[in-house]
Amino acid sequence: MTGTTGSSETPQPPRKPIKQKMAASLKSFGSWVIGGAGGNGNGAGHPAPMGELFAKTDPATDGEECLHDCETCAVRYPRGFKIEEEDALYGEVKAWSTHLIVGTGKADWVRDVADEKGSVMEAVDKAGPPSNGKMKLSASNMPTPHDTSDYSEPATVLLLPAFTLIDNVRPANVPTLITDIVSHAPTTATPLHPTSSIPASVGDLSTRRCPHNAVILMCSQGTRDARCGQSAPLLRRELERHLRPLGLYRDLHDERPGGVGIYFISHVGGHKYSANVMVYRRPNAFGQDDVAGGGGGQEEGEKEEEEEGGGEKGGRSGDVGAAQCIWLARIKPEDCENLVRYTVLKGKVVKPESQLRGGFDRAKGLMSW
Repeated sequence: MTGTTGSSETPQPPRKPIKQKMAASLKSFGSWVIGGAGGNGNGAGHPAPMGELFAKTDPATDGEECLHDCETCAVRYPRGFKIEEEDALYGEVKAWSTHLIVGTGKADWVRDVADEKGSVMEAVDKAGPPSNGKMKLSASNMPTPHDTSDYSEPATVLLLPAFTLIDNVRPANVPTLITDIVSHAPTTATPLHPTSSIPASVGDLSTRRCPHNAVILMCSQGTRDARCGQSAPLLRRELERHLRPLGLYRDLHDERPGGVGIYFISHVGGHKYSANVMVYRRPNAFGQDDVAGGGGGQEEGEKEEEEEGGGEKGGRSGDVGAAQCIWLARIKPEDCENLVRYTVLKGKVVKPESQLRGGFDRAKGLMSW
C-alpha cells in the first residue's frame, strides 16, 4: 500500500486528491453535523494511523475464521446493488463531539430530517449549538412512548458517547436539552472517566442510562439513496441471526441490561459506500477485548453500577459511556458474522483497508480526524 504515512512504522492508505476530497465532504456532510468548530480539541488535525486506532483481526490470535466471510448467510443484496469499491475511506469523515439519536418510530424521513415539520430534529436545527463541540444529529426508528410516528408525542433520544437516554423531549424543550444536558455530556475526546455531570432531570426532561453494552447504527433513509433503504433491513436480519444465539440481541422494546441495540438512522453521508454501519461500544463491552495492563476495569464498573441500580433514572455516577465508535462502510450480509464476532464483541476490524471510515477510541485518546 502506498501513500502518506502517519508515522515511520504504520502506513496510511492513499489520500484522495484535494479537489475530490472537498467535493465529497461538501456532498456528504452538508447538513448532518450541528454545531461550531469544536471547543474540546476534536478538530486538532492529528488523525491516528489506521492500525493504531483499532486493532485488525489476526488469525494467529483470532483464528482462521477471521479471514472468511459467512458461508451460511442466506441474505443477499438485490440484483444491481452497486457499491463503490475504489475510494480510500479512512480519514475522510469529519470530527464530531456528540451524537444525538432522536426516536421517531419510523425508518425513513424527508430528504433533510431537519425539514420534518414539528419534529425534534427541526427544533435542534433551529436551536443554538452545544458548547462542547459539534453534534451529529440523526433521526432513528427508536420507538416513541406510544409507538406512533406522531411528532406531537414526546420523543426519547439517545445521546452518545454518553450512552444516556433522555425522555420527554419535545421541540419546546430542545434548547434546554442542548444547554443543560448535551453541553455537559462526555464527548468523543473526553478521557474515559466516570461522569456525574449529566443531571438526572432538568425541567420535564429526565435522563437514564442506556441499558445496552453496544449499539449498531445503520442508515435506512431510502429517500436519500435506495441502497440504504434496501440494505438496512437485510443487515439487521443477518445481525440478529448471529446475535440471538449469544443472548445479545435486543429488539426496540427490550431494555434488559447488556446486549446490543440495533437502530436505523438517517443520512450519514457516503451512500455510494453502502452499507454504512456505526458501532458504539462500552469499554470492554463483552469482556473479550485485548486489554493491556489490566485496563478492563470497566467490566467491574458496569457490574457495580448495575448492583447499585444504574439502570434507573439518575443512576449516572459510575458510567463512562462509549469507549469506541467504529464506523464501517461497504458492509454486506456475508460480513455480518465477523462484524458481530470481532467488531461488536472485541472492538477489532476485520477489513480495515477496504471498510474502515473512521471513529474514535477514548481509552487510547485517538481519533481518525
